[in-house]
Amino acid sequence: MKKSTLYITTNIILFILFLSMFLFIVFDYTNNDLAWFDMEVIHIVQQNVTPALTTFIDRFTFLGSVLWFVIAIVVVIFLLVLKKKYALAIYICLTSGIGSLLNWTLKHYFKRERPDILPLIEETGYAFPSGHSMGSFIFYGSLAFVIIHVTKKASMKWAVAFIMGLLIFAIGLSRIYLGVHYPSDVAAGFLVGAIWLILSIMVFHMYEHIFNK
Repeated sequence: MKKSTLYITTNIILFILFLSMFLFIVFDYTNNDLAWFDMEVIHIVQQNVTPALTTFIDRFTFLGSVLWFVIAIVVVIFLLVLKKKYALAIYICLTSGIGSLLNWTLKHYFKRERPDILPLIEETGYAFPSGHSMGSFIFYGSLAFVIIHVTKKASMKWAVAFIMGLLIFAIGLSRIYLGVHYPSDVAAGFLVGAIWLILSIMVFHMYEHIFNK
């Protein structure tokens, strides 16, 4: 099997898998079948709540906020433009921008209220899918793609993928700890983020194939 064929096939399989998992969550939560899962995970995560840990996580979760993404995207675009990586700069901007619009659309379509169990901070807006989780998957995932795309060292590629993956997971977990999202909100955010990231990367590779022959 050719490398390009394997790449396309793998991405299609992952796309279908993540979409199926997202639809499974949508179907189950709308029928209240995921309530036991949400409650169990919330209990496990929040059983270690302490004032000091809450303060730390409240600050840490800023790394998944809209304000932080705007600042980070501007900085990343500036650096890419300095390096004359114009296509990657546009990629970062469009991927995160369209992803944010997609999250807003989904939230206002499903209109799921936030949990009222043990909220440690106040948040407004709808819960499903988690904006912090989805935004983190898209931004840090696309940032990892950009770094992996420009670096040549295999060890650096793996290190970046691991660090970004860990950061994404930690931000999602922080939303459960703070009591502002159900675990199913976070899982849905990750899945939609992954779906959009796969599509954006495939489009970027198509652009490269067409214009960089």
